[in-house]
Amino acid sequence: SSGINAEYGEVPLTPHQNGISSHAMKVKVLNRNPNDYLKTRSGDLPKLPRNVDPTLHPHAAQREYTAALNAVKLERVFAKPFVGSLDGHRDGVYSMLTHPKRLPILISGSCDGEIKIWNVTTQECLSSVVAHAGFVRGIGINQPGDTLISVGDDQMVKLWNVEDAMSKGSATPTHTIVSKGLLTGVDYQWGASTDTFATCGSTVGIWSVHRNEPLRTFDWGVDTVTSVTYNKVETYMLASTASDRNIILYDGRESQPLRKVVLAQKTNQVAFNPMEAFNFTAACDDNNLYTFDMRKLKSPLNVHMGHAMAVLAVAYSPTGREFVSGSYDKTIRIFPIGKGRSKEVYHTKRMQRVFCTQYSADSKFILTGSDETNIRMWKSLAWGQLGPVSSRERAAFDYNKRLIDRYSEHPQVKRIKRHRNLPKMIKSISAEHMTIRSARKKKEDNRRRHSKAGSVPLVSERSKHVVREEE
Repeated sequence: SSGINAEYGEVPLTPHQNGISSHAMKVKVLNRNPNDYLKTRSGDLPKLPRNVDPTLHPHAAQREYTAALNAVKLERVFAKPFVGSLDGHRDGVYSMLTHPKRLPILISGSCDGEIKIWNVTTQECLSSVVAHAGFVRGIGINQPGDTLISVGDDQMVKLWNVEDAMSKGSATPTHTIVSKGLLTGVDYQWGASTDTFATCGSTVGIWSVHRNEPLRTFDWGVDTVTSVTYNKVETYMLASTASDRNIILYDGRESQPLRKVVLAQKTNQVAFNPMEAFNFTAACDDNNLYTFDMRKLKSPLNVHMGHAMAVLAVAYSPTGREFVSGSYDKTIRIFPIGKGRSKEVYHTKRMQRVFCTQYSADSKFILTGSDETNIRMWKSLAWGQLGPVSSRERAAFDYNKRLIDRYSEHPQVKRIKRHRNLPKMIKSISAEHMTIRSARKKKEDNRRRHSKAGSVPLVSERSKHVVREEE
């Protein structure tokens, strides 16, 4: 009736209805709206009323902590990251890349000179060709994804048509360039219409696919340049690593290198962050990775530790929020960009030294090539579910993630979240490294304590590994 309010209705009675007095009388009546507790459709979830008054729920915090503890335990229970392997190479897989336009296409090069094109969805080889005599030292692909470039120990640069190779099952190079020296790496400049690529060896050369001689060469009095990488955001910027511990930055439009930084140990590979144009990460022989801002190379932004042996490969996720590294210790690790410790470590009994790593274009999978001829596919989120996820499942995943983040510093949750089972060899080497670091720190503290004030300066961990910066 019009006299009924939201919770209680007040219905005035007429004197005739009262029968006792001529004065009006108010009677309060409970009123419930059926829309608050009845399902609209048969498939809807039942509607349950809940009073959120905290005084009625004195144990809410305890229940929430238990839910967080169960959520982090379930993550470890469902952590099954290995998806499958691509078997077909006859020697170690040395270089690898994903197709920029087709999600399931992967291209790999091995130490016996063979290049294969794979469909990772069906786990079958689409094309195979013996491209070089000796190692395939590097492969690159342009942004449209129609031209592949490869270099090998035979001092040749070969260009391939990807579509022909996929349709015919094999291919012949569309163009071949003979280099004057040994080449150790190659990368294509990113851009929809560019025809420029860079090679490295005794020097760094900038080439055009229409010429048999480099457009320009860069030389800074270094030993052999081991790798070269283009920046996909600032497309004229590129970086190289050399065997004399240098990381050198170049601008493809200039005639001279821009600057270089000398580290304490040799750098094996560099990867640029696809979302933060100025930042790059270097994989080094001292078991660490270093993230630098190219505008300030005197000190790294972060030092990423965890590997027990030299780090051979590094690759960024397309989201730019994490990167994966492959090491000589037969493991791969996933690092968030702002953390010094890895969030995941993957290994198998059969996997050997990891030479190359890549993310899939949707950042859901990681692909690794190792010394025992296999390419392995892993989930980037170890406990993630493959296949379609319903809205209720997605809501449950998001709620559990927020719970774990909220209680991430609680000792029990933190212990379960960080614990990983590692091979005995990795644990023993890591324990030895920890003992060495603690002994060095103790020795340095003793020297500082028993020396004149200021004579033994305190050097941060980030600055210890950089020798100098040159411009």
